[in-house]
Amino acid sequence: MASPKLRHGYVVIYPDAVKGFESFSSTIRGAFKYGKAVPVQEMPRPDLIVEGSVAVDMQGHRLGKGGGYGDVEISTLKAMFGNVPVVTTAHDMQVVDSVPFDRKDEKVSVIVTPTRTIRI
Repeated sequence: MASPKLRHGYVVIYPDAVKGFESFSSTIRGAFKYGKAVPVQEMPRPDLIVEGSVAVDMQGHRLGKGGGYGDVEISTLKAMFGNVPVVTTAHDMQVVDSVPFDRKDEKVSVIVTPTRTIRI
């Protein structure tokens, strides 16, 4: 997972290290307690990238909280590992007709809402 604002780079959490503490390890504090900060060069290949979104459109453009950190995370991992599916979770009301975007913005390939799964 990416650390907040990428201040500490990426944190790897190994499932065997958190047995019995899964809920706590999914928090920021728990991730730093049970995870290991790793240099980008030592990142294991992810099967999937999950990004939060404030809003997302049917073309796969997303808005995050600002700062462009999500785009940095996605582009870094894609540069290292090639195409990796990018998923966002959102409420149905967050799926809108269009969101503003720049060419450099990374798109999502799947949107999951409480009522549907949308493949872009």
